[in-house]
Amino acid sequence: MSISMTRRRLLRLLALGSGGALLAACAQPAPSTPTTAPAAKPTSSAGSEQATAPKPAAPAAPAASPAAAPAATTAPAAAVKGTPSEPLKIGVLVIRSGASAVAGQPGDRAIQWWAERVNKQGGFLGRNVELVFEEETNPKDTVERYRKLVLQDKVEAVLGGISTGVELALAPVVEELAVPHLSWDGTTQQGVEETMPSPKWEFKSVDNEVEAIAAGLLTAKYFSKDVKTIGGINNDYSYGHDTWESYQAVLKRMAALGKMDEVRPVVELFPKLGELDFASHVATIQQAKPDLLFCSFWNADAPALLKQLAAVGLTKSMKLVFTTAGGVLNTLSKEFTPEGMLLGYNTMYFGAPNASPLLKQFDEEYRAKYNEFPAYGADHAYFSGEAYRLGVEKAAKDAGQYPSKEQIVKAIEGIEVESLSGKRSMRQDHIQMATFFQGVTTHKNSYDFATIDPIEAMPTSRIMKPAGSKLQDWINSWKIEADGLPPASA
Repeated sequence: MSISMTRRRLLRLLALGSGGALLAACAQPAPSTPTTAPAAKPTSSAGSEQATAPKPAAPAAPAASPAAAPAATTAPAAAVKGTPSEPLKIGVLVIRSGASAVAGQPGDRAIQWWAERVNKQGGFLGRNVELVFEEETNPKDTVERYRKLVLQDKVEAVLGGISTGVELALAPVVEELAVPHLSWDGTTQQGVEETMPSPKWEFKSVDNEVEAIAAGLLTAKYFSKDVKTIGGINNDYSYGHDTWESYQAVLKRMAALGKMDEVRPVVELFPKLGELDFASHVATIQQAKPDLLFCSFWNADAPALLKQLAAVGLTKSMKLVFTTAGGVLNTLSKEFTPEGMLLGYNTMYFGAPNASPLLKQFDEEYRAKYNEFPAYGADHAYFSGEAYRLGVEKAAKDAGQYPSKEQIVKAIEGIEVESLSGKRSMRQDHIQMATFFQGVTTHKNSYDFATIDPIEAMPTSRIMKPAGSKLQDWINSWKIEADGLPPASA
């Protein structure tokens, strides 16, 4: 990618342009263009590259000398009986082109940063990591690329994938091919219903509805006296419909508990994935005049919509709840992102006051190299890599020799990892546990984009339905505690 203009400006052009580039779940395949410059060895397949974790280019000098690299979560384990002599190949599915590249970049960059650290610390039981990349685009083509990674490239695990649309198609193939897959941000939910409750090889992200649940709880906290009517604009696929349904269910429960007045939906819109021209949708919202607009856009469409809403004064006349737009935080210009809206950053917020030494180091090196701030995709990528590494080491310790795939999968279940955002874990039913960050936007910062203050940190033990439960039944059972959240799940 050319660097003749600043990367931040390039991202803005991508986000705010009127082109119809498609998002991950429905994009047509395009030639893969690495977002970094690894020492790649292209295979015979277009869109694929294989490389031992690259050494980064020398970064610009940071404002302060970076701290020494923090130790790994556990000390690197030495080789055990039966450890293969060849490097360990790990496949990576990542978005590198189209409008979705802005969301794919943080994970792409972070997984390479992770692999470099692992190799410097001795690898997996003495085996260096080699990452083999394939591009995530539409479900059909991504499934075929996954098959290639397993059957031709002979990877021992696959990381990545951020679209629920892709994951719904991919997960059955993962079970068929019997190679561990740790998704970054994709579930196997169709609406709010789980389609694969007991996978063996597939490890999923948190449930689709978590960000909407968090936003509903915060709506009651911050906007309860100002909202009588609501509207929603969300993408027309599982995630978009699920978040809108879940948000309304939470508001209904909060009203029943006396935490806010009842609200009435007056408009709901479901533009296609990849749409960036929202003129007709904005006109419909203007006519409906909701007191609050809910949106779960997670990509270049989020700043595009905000800019078009601001152009007709709607960012000033109604409350805004954007659950996931923090994933493109560098594009949320103060020019069109208002103060006072609820904004979500998923599992990682660069400005967290209690950031770990690991996150501080990653943030500093990321900014020095790319001239922008990292988003939550980096946390998902790092977590998936570390969960697999520690799973391999735990299984080897238990077995007394290099573990089988089945032993590694069992070891990952319930594992706890020090990720970029802090402690994260994998539930026994193969669903991630983490902390989500949302808050109220402010312009009182030294950046050219909006941030949040206060920062609300909400663990999935409080805002995600327990294993085996139905979403609506769980919400209807809530008794809100003093901190404004439901009780922790058992």
